[in-house]
Amino acid sequence: MEAHEAARSPQLQALTIPNMLTFGRIAAAPLVGATFFIPGNAGPWIAFTIFVIASITDYFDGYLARIWEQQSALGRMLDPIADKLLVAVSILILVADGMLAGWSIWAGIIILMREMLVSGLREFLADLRVSVPVTKLAKWKTTLQLVAIAALLIAPALQGAKSGFIINTGLAFFWVAAIVTLYTGYDYFRAGLKHLVAE
Repeated sequence: MEAHEAARSPQLQALTIPNMLTFGRIAAAPLVGATFFIPGNAGPWIAFTIFVIASITDYFDGYLARIWEQQSALGRMLDPIADKLLVAVSILILVADGMLAGWSIWAGIIILMREMLVSGLREFLADLRVSVPVTKLAKWKTTLQLVAIAALLIAPALQGAKSGFIINTGLAFFWVAAIVTLYTGYDYFRAGLKHLVAE
């Protein structure tokens, strides 16, 4: 019996509350995408609700993992993946819905390209056993993205001038996030450049 429990322990260790929150955030990405096909104002409200709840778990999974000493390699791997999936799907929905149009689409392209480039850089450096820590500015970048996307997701469901104000605020935050995203992407590349050249 004890041997059986020991064999199951890696699986049980993966099912910690912090990891479950991360799994939930990954599951939230396609759910946000599915709301695009819900007619009327229900779609934006559901998308906004799912997105906000998922965004809140982005803080609590890391916080709980630290205070409960449940940090794991699985959690460190899945956490940035969950963030990127949620943001990427939401940007695609906003473009399809027309909330991101014209020049604002380029802000979305900047964000998506940076995430792919940094992911590739991290994978390369991981093979060299080099860790690139997340900077405070990168965390602010994520916060700006989440606030901007949440505002743009809910804007279509609101009426009148209030909706216009939320759209403009969301777009302003989105462009600031894109600029910060561009800088942090360069910052990551600069940090890993010496390892790239050496390799």
